[in-house]
Formats: sequence, C-alpha cells, structure tokens
Amino acid sequence: MKPKSHRNFCDRNPLFWTISKHKNIVARRLKNLLGKDRFAKTKQTDKLPEIISSYTSVLIKTGKGIDPVTQQNKAVNIRIAAAKISGIIIKPGETFSFWRIVGTTTKRKGYKEGRILKNNKLITGTGGGLCNLANTINNMVLHSPLTITEFHKHTDALACDIDHRVPMANGTSVSFNYIDYRFKNTTNQNVQLILWCDDTNLYGELRSTKSFDYTYALIEEGHHFERQGDTYYRISKIYRTTTLRATGEITAKELIWDNRSEVMFDPALIPAEMIW
Repeated sequence: MKPKSHRNFCDRNPLFWTISKHKNIVARRLKNLLGKDRFAKTKQTDKLPEIISSYTSVLIKTGKGIDPVTQQNKAVNIRIAAAKISGIIIKPGETFSFWRIVGTTTKRKGYKEGRILKNNKLITGTGGGLCNLANTINNMVLHSPLTITEFHKHTDALACDIDHRVPMANGTSVSFNYIDYRFKNTTNQNVQLILWCDDTNLYGELRSTKSFDYTYALIEEGHHFERQGDTYYRISKIYRTTTLRATGEITAKELIWDNRSEVMFDPALIPAEMIW
C-alpha cells in the first residue's frame, strides 16, 4: 500500500471517494445537458435484417477463488440492464451511451451486489458485473464501422482463459455515469443492438438494414505473462484488421490496445511456459 501522504486524495477516506464520485456524476449530467451529442433513445422489437457482428460471453464463471454468490448476482444485474438496452436503434449521427439507457443501478430496481473493480481491487457493489455487458457491446462495435467515442479500460486479466483466449474478452470499464461507454453511428444507415440471456450465457447481436462493404477482425500477438515481484501481468498487442468484403483484401491493420493488464486471478493457474 502507498504511504498515506502519497495516496490519491479520494483514496484516503471513503467519504472523500463518495464526494468525488457525486461531483463527477453531476459534472457528467451538466456536460450531457450542454453538449451537442444526439443520443439514441428509440427502441423497436422488430430486428433489423442484417447481422453485422455477434458475441457470446459466459454469465457465470466458476473456478478457484471465484465467489459463486457474486457471479449469480452479476447474472441478475446483466439480465436487467440488457433488457433495457436490447432493441435500441442508433440512427445515423446518433450516439449510444451505456448509462443514458441503463440509468442508475439501485436495489429498488432489482440490482444485486456483484463484483466491481475499484482502484485495481475486486470488491462488491450494487449493480456489479455490468462491465461484462459493456465489454460484449464493445466487442461487437469493434467488428463494425461504428466509431467508439468513449472507452475506459481496466484489466484484461480477470480470468486465466488460456485454453479459450479471446482478444478483448475483458477490459471495458463502466461506472455510473461518468465512466461511460459510447459509440457514434457514423454510417448512413440505422444500426440496432440486440441482447439476451439464457441460463449460462449472454448473447449479443449488432444489426443493420443492409451489410457494409468491409468486415473487421481482432488479432492478438505476443500473448504472454510477466512477473514483477509478487504481481503478474498479461502482456499482448491487440490489432483490428479491416477487410474489403468483395475481394477479401485486408486494407488496414491498426493497434487498438498495447495490453499490460494486472492479473486478478490466482497466478498459479498460469502455465509456466506462458511466463516470459
């Protein structure tokens, strides 16, 4: 732990942190009011015909050191928030804002105590686990021509995931309402987010009226782990490629994350050959 004199002001006392949080919430509301963004708010039950991208993630993780109660609560929280978002239409020129659609995550609305990441430590909080939902949306948007306008990252090493590693499987951070996830529809047609859950998985689809000229993929290079003292880090470079649909030609490859994420799971799960 840092000496008290070197710690951030709002880390020294929970009251300071609460005051800082509410200040940031008010500041974001004022910024929304005075800003020029047109936020998406139209929902429809009919799905747009074309699937641009899709993504599936596990709702409830199991394993050593994983609390089953917070995992079950996370699933409840995701179901509530996903239902608020599913069907939303983002028209050309509009911006999708995670928190403007989801709203506050209170017990009165049915949200439970789930796992959240605060100051790089895993704790519990009402509505915890919604980063999983935001990350699902982010993954689909990265596989589309839409433009991400606000993205906050946290560790990409919440679970080992060696056997089924997916680039950007984690890493999207949200916290009401000032740590938001936003993207803008910079295309010339409507797009739509569809989200639903079954007993074990969260599913997402990003849909449009017709297909786009390009497709997108994520590629991870140099994936390994490093140790510094008692702390381990996941290291990799994650790129996004752009491919012309008609010819299959890759027209662009851009680095989207030079990944150095602190490991939050039991480092004993890391295979020895993966530690460089």
